[in-house]
Amino acid sequence: MSESIVLDIKNLRSHFFTAKGQVPAVDGVSIQVPEGKIIGIVGESGCGKSMTAMSVMGLLRYPGRVVGGTITLDGKDITHLRPKEISKVRGNEISMIFQEPMTSLNPVYPVGKQVREAILLHQKVSKEEAKERVLDIFRAVGISEPEKRYYSYPHQLSGGLRQRVMIGMAMVCRPKVMIADEPTTALDVTIEAQILRLMKKLCQEQGTSIILITHNMGVVAEVCDYVYVMYAGKVMEQAETFELFERTSHPYTQGLLRSIPRLDEKAERLYTIDGVVPNLLHLPKGCSFCTRCSQAEDRCFAEKPRLYETSEGHGVRCFLYEGEGKVCLDE
Repeated sequence: MSESIVLDIKNLRSHFFTAKGQVPAVDGVSIQVPEGKIIGIVGESGCGKSMTAMSVMGLLRYPGRVVGGTITLDGKDITHLRPKEISKVRGNEISMIFQEPMTSLNPVYPVGKQVREAILLHQKVSKEEAKERVLDIFRAVGISEPEKRYYSYPHQLSGGLRQRVMIGMAMVCRPKVMIADEPTTALDVTIEAQILRLMKKLCQEQGTSIILITHNMGVVAEVCDYVYVMYAGKVMEQAETFELFERTSHPYTQGLLRSIPRLDEKAERLYTIDGVVPNLLHLPKGCSFCTRCSQAEDRCFAEKPRLYETSEGHGVRCFLYEGEGKVCLDE
């Protein structure tokens, strides 16, 4: 990427230390987030998407911790900041929208005051000024009657309004990066479309970079500029969005795309990728996808593939693309 990089994640490794063994939830992930762009992280449940986000936000707790790699935000290494230091960054310079707003919002506190608290925590302004800024952000995210909603409790709002409140809370301090962890999962398709348009608008108007975590390839195609496909804690394929859909390379990514229902095809049953995401305590010796891959060869079961560059910015973790002239992007 030639753009200015605001968040640079290099070889990030986050493990959980359990009684049964060490679990590599995030295993050598490298992601670059350019200024003002939307980056998609996609994959099945359990592939490490949310754990990557939690690692970046400094939210991993025992028995999990970051054991390797670096996280650089606007030139500053935030990988191992102390709790007081990361709390100054979290919500102010980098923020996060969680999957289910009903569990993220305090049920006994008006939503407006919860958003106001984020301003008062990070910026020296009066309560009245903070309230006006909350009302402004409520209007910006499309919340009708913002003065009334300011004093509403989470249970009094619809799912779409709660999600807009969460987006407002994440954007109110104008962070450099916003992480959205499947922000439309619990919403119907109409509200989902509105939320995605809103996020894209805020990205363009405020210049905030967005990391969008999702399992929905349709959402990725609609809003993302660049895509990282994750599986078993690793990036299996990465490319600009158009390039990824036009020249899908990794067997796993091909399987994800084939799983999407199409109106122009008649089929008795939807396509599914055989098997399930492997137990991270008992990963295959070679490629982590080898047991589910129809193109796997003997080598795939014995050696781990690296991330090979098939064209500029397009990397694929598969021996099929190890040919002459290909450049390994990692290690």
